[in-house]
Amino acid sequence: EKFRVSEPSNAYDFGQIVNAVNASKDKAACADLLTITDPKTLPVLLSNKLEGEILLIFIQSLEHYIAGKDAGLAYQHLFYLSKAERFKVVLALLSKNEKEEVQQLFNLLSESQSDQYSLEDLESLKKVYEL
Repeated sequence: EKFRVSEPSNAYDFGQIVNAVNASKDKAACADLLTITDPKTLPVLLSNKLEGEILLIFIQSLEHYIAGKDAGLAYQHLFYLSKAERFKVVLALLSKNEKEEVQQLFNLLSESQSDQYSLEDLESLKKVYEL
């Protein structure tokens, strides 16, 4: 059944939704969640719960569902994800293939136009993601 996503009001709610979406690998539902979540609130909502699997489903959802429609929103989420607690730890643990997925998303964003970011912004964010 299709997972219904409503706007999370706090870190606990957000965590519950993220865990459910991750357990079912429902990238469309994850994209819905990211679409209704203000990117600026991601570090607070994620609290200290960021993990590799969660980072990956976020990346995949951004790549497959959001970047094509709203590159600016995808960029904002990438930007604020990098401010989350544990980001550096999680990033260090990504495999080569997983890193390639992150790279694909950046490639997609560099081909898209948005007034939310410049190619320089994108390049400096790539460095944060160690690409």
